[in-house]
Amino acid sequence: MSNMHRIHWFDEQIRNGHFPNSSWLAREFEISRRQAQRDIEYMAISLRAPLVYIAKYRGYCYENQTYRLPHLYMTEEEQRVLKYLAHRYRHYDHEQSEVVKRVSHLLERFTLEDQETWKSPLPVFAAPPKQLQHFELLSHAITESRKVHMHYRDHAGERQFSWCPLKMISQYNADYVVGYETDPVQQTAIRLEGIIHVRITNETFECRSDSLLGGWEEPLPVRKPFVAEIRLKEVQQTELWQGYRIRARQDQIHSVEFYDTDAFLQHLFVNEWEELLSPGWLKRKLQQSAERMMDRLAMPSKANVE
Repeated sequence: MSNMHRIHWFDEQIRNGHFPNSSWLAREFEISRRQAQRDIEYMAISLRAPLVYIAKYRGYCYENQTYRLPHLYMTEEEQRVLKYLAHRYRHYDHEQSEVVKRVSHLLERFTLEDQETWKSPLPVFAAPPKQLQHFELLSHAITESRKVHMHYRDHAGERQFSWCPLKMISQYNADYVVGYETDPVQQTAIRLEGIIHVRITNETFECRSDSLLGGWEEPLPVRKPFVAEIRLKEVQQTELWQGYRIRARQDQIHSVEFYDTDAFLQHLFVNEWEELLSPGWLKRKLQQSAERMMDRLAMPSKANVE
């Protein structure tokens, strides 16, 4: 585990008013106090964190509350991911292979030269071919300002409609396409994972510069994630459950963080788990969604009525 992960945890404890110290850090991540103290010194010296030790609370706080950790860094995990991607791209031998191999060379320049990093397990990211195909089709439609026919499914059910795609975005560990059906002002974001089928049509639409509303360009507000307690079939050995961060685990019970409620409900519909323990409001939302789905299944089809 990289020290940046520990430093982010330490930063979060300070912002929550907990006055963490090296003992806390060592106990949380099962490292030595010397290593923990080196992390704290790295924050103060290299990251210029305005750390102040408060003897009364036996821990640290920030002298300047406006301080934010810098984001221009690459963790060990990210370096391993880039090395893996460089390896895959380097051995790609299909269409545009020369371009892909140049991308591989570029990625290798950002990775560690030490081959020992391969001994650590690589994180796993789900990238289904179907979703990648949808991404490619929608990207082409955006470039050509072409309408698409969309077959989409979420917790509210399945529906089909014409769609004017404007741009691709990523929010809370998920990919979305922003667009509209008829009114450019009424823009919404559709999750790629929920797309069943997409087809590019010959019909074009006018993509004016003012069509892209500024709201999609603004950074997401910083807020605390929701936490769901879920009993899984097996204890997860990584820090993620299909892309969602695991805050804590006790046997098969995992505390999973999420921000987007609708996206997480869809995640629960398509992934395996044993029991949703909390929060209660999420259980009720999941039950209501399941009941609506069962009601639609119980409705007689038009063919049967006729």
